[in-house]
Amino acid sequence: MAGTGEEQTVSGYIQHHLTNAAVGEGFWTFHVDTLAWSVGLGLLFLLLFRSVAKSATSGVPGKWQACVELVVEFVDSTVKSTFHGKSAVIAPLSLTIFVWVLLMNLMDLIPVDFLPWIAQQIGAMMGHDPHHVYMKVVPTTDVNMTFALSIGVFLLMIFYSIKIKGFGGFMKELYAHPFNTPWLYWFNFILEFVSLIAKPLSLSLRLFGNLYAGELIFILIAATIGLWQAPIHFIWAAFHLLVIPLQAFIFMMLTIVYLSMAHEDH
Repeated sequence: MAGTGEEQTVSGYIQHHLTNAAVGEGFWTFHVDTLAWSVGLGLLFLLLFRSVAKSATSGVPGKWQACVELVVEFVDSTVKSTFHGKSAVIAPLSLTIFVWVLLMNLMDLIPVDFLPWIAQQIGAMMGHDPHHVYMKVVPTTDVNMTFALSIGVFLLMIFYSIKIKGFGGFMKELYAHPFNTPWLYWFNFILEFVSLIAKPLSLSLRLFGNLYAGELIFILIAATIGLWQAPIHFIWAAFHLLVIPLQAFIFMMLTIVYLSMAHEDH
């Protein structure tokens, strides 16, 4: 467990690791750690892929270039097989979502005490009580982050639906489907509106729930075993290697599907 100058209970240790470093109050509370790590990982993605784009060669590629090309081809083939509209935005958007979410998920493999302990030492040097220095390093274990991602996808769905079908066509999908009769327009609207709102909710909560559960197990391992956590940590991390890319892929895949549906003009 991370040292705090006093003995911690297991529940207190877990609660400490599940608390975000926050500023502000009420609705205007900002989770500084989530913002910093998500923005930093996004910039890392841009810098790494830009470096490959600038130094790419048509000859025998280096290992990093081959890795990037593999990811790009994988995302491109997924978009071509799933997206049935015409848009120059969907493929770059899908690549960004997949790699960004993957990088944020990969933070889950860092031992849970390592970065928070560093933050506590920095806080102590600045005169703060280490016990009140918080650091959550996995942005996707913060429901605010996953909701922000899903709301962005939701706004794109609305935008493309209105752009392709017109506002009247978009509204007609809500009230005239599946029963195209005026007597059931109210019933159709309830069904379709619930279905529409469920998309960003399920998109965000699925990613949050899976990563939060995985992080919680890492914390439980550290809280109950302490310094002897390494062997079990790596066993769970090996299993988690399947969850991390899978959740990034599912988020990307559902984004492509939802935007493909928005481009369908009935």
